[in-house]
Amino acid sequence: MKRIITLLVAAVLLVNITQAQDEAKGLEIAKKVEQIDSDWQDFQAQMEMTLINKKGQKSVRKIRTKNLEVVGDGDKSMSIFDEPRDIKGTAMLTFSHSVKSDEQWLYLPALKRVKRISSRNKSGPFMGSEFAYEDLGSQEIEKYQHFYLNDEKLGDIATFKSKRIPTYKHTGYTKQITWTDAKRYIPLKIEFYDRKDALLKTLVFKDYQQYQGKFWRASTMEMSNHQNGKRTILKWENYRFKTGLKSSDFRSNKLKRQR
Repeated sequence: MKRIITLLVAAVLLVNITQAQDEAKGLEIAKKVEQIDSDWQDFQAQMEMTLINKKGQKSVRKIRTKNLEVVGDGDKSMSIFDEPRDIKGTAMLTFSHSVKSDEQWLYLPALKRVKRISSRNKSGPFMGSEFAYEDLGSQEIEKYQHFYLNDEKLGDIATFKSKRIPTYKHTGYTKQITWTDAKRYIPLKIEFYDRKDALLKTLVFKDYQQYQGKFWRASTMEMSNHQNGKRTILKWENYRFKTGLKSSDFRSNKLKRQR
């Protein structure tokens, strides 16, 4: 009996040690991703958002984005819809945070008012897309527990496969499985699992381009919803870095004046 107990204790200790090692390596990978993609200060870009329903029917939206890097906290971003005409002028502002809940505001021209997005609604779809509001904030390290799973190839690319578990409130996800390019430390794929721990969505990053000899950005991001058969494709272009944006450019009272 003592031998059995000793073996059980040893097995538990081994599991705990392995888990701690996997968590340490997962955190190390996440920190390396953040370190490589730092000091971009600000950038602006254009984006085409294509919504595809389960019948393959498409609707296209054109968006301008502004982004500000915030040292010591999450980044700030603003998205302004230019097309189609019925939603032209719609704008969203996001203040991401490392620990506390992200803050988000949405301006709807038809209502002529700025609406603050409740933390409880962050898992809802953004403007009919397969991206949730919580997907649009910067993915700060502190928002998750990180666990390395194994090395795995995506096609010909060597990757680190990891699991991250959200630590913030009101998330729609129990976990996310990520694949990170082992050479460039950029995200290639993310699987999102819903509150029932079932696979909900997959986000794939494609057509990476490097800017200013340092910053990698995916020209195409495709989110596929496995439960409703819908997809959203984002096509990015005209990246401009270090354009002089300031914190004062990211205020909720400015959303009404974005044209």
